Amino acid sequence: MDRHLAHKRTLADALPAIAAAGTTRLDAAIGAIVAAEAVFHVYHPVNDAAGRDAIARTLWRRLKDALPDMERRDDILIAGHFGDADWVAATGHYAGTFTAPLLGIPPTGGLALLRYGEVYRVDGGRICEAYIHLDFVDLMRQAGVNPLPRSRGAEGIAPAPLCHDGLLLGATDPADSAASLALVEAMIFGGLRRFDGQSLESMRMERYWTPTMNWYGPCGIGATRGIGGFQAHHQGPFLRAFPDRVGGNHKARFGDGAYVCSTGWPSITATFAGEWLGVAPTGTGITMRVMDIWRREGGLLAENWVLIDIPHVLLQGGFDVFARARERASAA
Repeated sequence: MDRHLAHKRTLADALPAIAAAGTTRLDAAIGAIVAAEAVFHVYHPVNDAAGRDAIARTLWRRLKDALPDMERRDDILIAGHFGDADWVAATGHYAGTFTAPLLGIPPTGGLALLRYGEVYRVDGGRICEAYIHLDFVDLMRQAGVNPLPRSRGAEGIAPAPLCHDGLLLGATDPADSAASLALVEAMIFGGLRRFDGQSLESMRMERYWTPTMNWYGPCGIGATRGIGGFQAHHQGPFLRAFPDRVGGNHKARFGDGAYVCSTGWPSITATFAGEWLGVAPTGTGITMRVMDIWRREGGLLAENWVLIDIPHVLLQGGFDVFARARERASAA
């Protein structure tokens, strides 16, 4: 069996087992797939955890305490090779009854969906390194304590792929994978970097995107439809806030069939030069942790699932999203 396919099938079983494990079985479920000396890099305020025990304590035990009946719902699972390493990427939602506080976010007592994006480095059948986004801002929205302004785009929308083929647990054509990756790299390095500082049309996104593209951004930005919606609700405000941004600093970037993943930690460096998500500019340098998964349809990109560690960005601008959420929870 192709090793990338083997990695996907292994994680397709192991990660839901961690989510479903009870308190007494959680350590065993984690130990079955995570290397003892693994290092995880997680969305703020979890941040870095080194070693299996620390990873269990700071990540999965926190999630299980808050969502004791948690289940994992993968929408996309892909794999590939980058930088002399093998990688597996997944996105979807954790679902469960939100019964206890999570990082100061008050429980709702009802169903909650926690969106995730994950990129794992796999070696010897075990996870050795991970880059994990958990959209805690959207969980704040569900709990009624999100301190950020309402998203410009649609909130709470990050569905499975339109064609329902995101779990790539069968063989994929290497030529398709290469074509998908080439299109994304052309869009990043030949399109986004062509911005002339004046007109969004200078990037000529129509060369890379279908007219009815769907862009599924994190809470705070939201989901958009079409190139015009993408420009109005995300790209324009983002470029005004971070006009000198430089992206593409990726830890992993690979294609698998019609899908492509990239992540950087950080992926983008920039100056916080304009208002963003209701936070005033500081004029200081920031870094941005980002994960993307794209779906190619023919010769163009049709869907893009995007996660940005917004609390980490805004903290660099002096705005503590979690502290403000706790204030809102206390005042409720």
